[in-house]
Amino acid sequence: MSIRKVRVDDAVGMVVAHDMTQIIPGEYKGPVFRKGHIIRSDDIQHLKDMGKEHIFLIDLHEGQLHEDEAVRRMAEAVAGENVFLTAAQEGRVNIKAAVDGLLKINREAVEAVNLVEHAVLSTLHSNRVVRAGELVAGVKIVPLVVEEATVSAVEALGRNSQGLISVKPLENKAVGVVITGNEVFYGRIEDKYAPVIAAKMNLYGAQVMDTVFQPDDREKIVAAIMEFKRRGADIVIATGGMSVDPDDVTAAAIRSTGAKVVTYGSPVLPGAMFMLAYLGDMAVIGMPACGMYSKITVLDMVLPRILIGEKLTKTDIAKLGYGGLCMACETCRYPQCSFGK
Repeated sequence: MSIRKVRVDDAVGMVVAHDMTQIIPGEYKGPVFRKGHIIRSDDIQHLKDMGKEHIFLIDLHEGQLHEDEAVRRMAEAVAGENVFLTAAQEGRVNIKAAVDGLLKINREAVEAVNLVEHAVLSTLHSNRVVRAGELVAGVKIVPLVVEEATVSAVEALGRNSQGLISVKPLENKAVGVVITGNEVFYGRIEDKYAPVIAAKMNLYGAQVMDTVFQPDDREKIVAAIMEFKRRGADIVIATGGMSVDPDDVTAAAIRSTGAKVVTYGSPVLPGAMFMLAYLGDMAVIGMPACGMYSKITVLDMVLPRILIGEKLTKTDIAKLGYGGLCMACETCRYPQCSFGK
């Protein structure tokens, strides 16, 4: 690459080789003259007002790429399923969600890309629910011109990881809800949990097929879970009765169904007394009382992953401890916070 420095006064008729950015503090930051613009005489004063006394013409050598072509190829390499790319601008391409769903990021591959000299890949956190059109990643190249080998290295990483960045649509799975507790079953207090669960399922696109109420009776809770299994539920959520008190029998009932327990307890607050088990392909969730009064809990970390077809392991649950402490902010801004990250 060779660069020729030309005085702005002598640049009329020349072609801008790269986007030229103007910054007006508090008002505007963006390109004023885009790559390919032919400089006119009335542009001269504007360029000087931007602090430009010279412009630079770039002559590419063999094996070199301009920033826009380089960053476009890099973005194509890291983009996976259900995302789309914006046009290159100022050496950057944005990657956005094409559908509502769960964002999946290959963290190790992102780190590998950023170890490639001059490559920049910034993403949101993995396992975050995103909406169609939402920005999920940005790809940038640092200099105006890079060696093609730089881009080839990123493309190789993209091929090896089979899509560093993708969005998995949430499936409309059928959910059975079992509300447990003598106080509710016998009408001593009004149930507050069922509408909370219904709202949560609606938020994530799942369908509540039915809600049933049972007392603190292990056999009756087992029967309710097995009936949902017979009816073809994909997920059963049993609420309440998840503590270690002798009269809390929901966890024991889940075990008595023959379900394989992944975990009883999670490193997430709120949600320490959470249970996850699988009865065949049906996920069985034991939700403690925190789900009734806390807006965001361990369920918000686990449910979307189940809804894209993941079968979670004990290791998956253990990893939730890092970032698993809710700050209980006065105004909840989840997921724009550290919880679940």
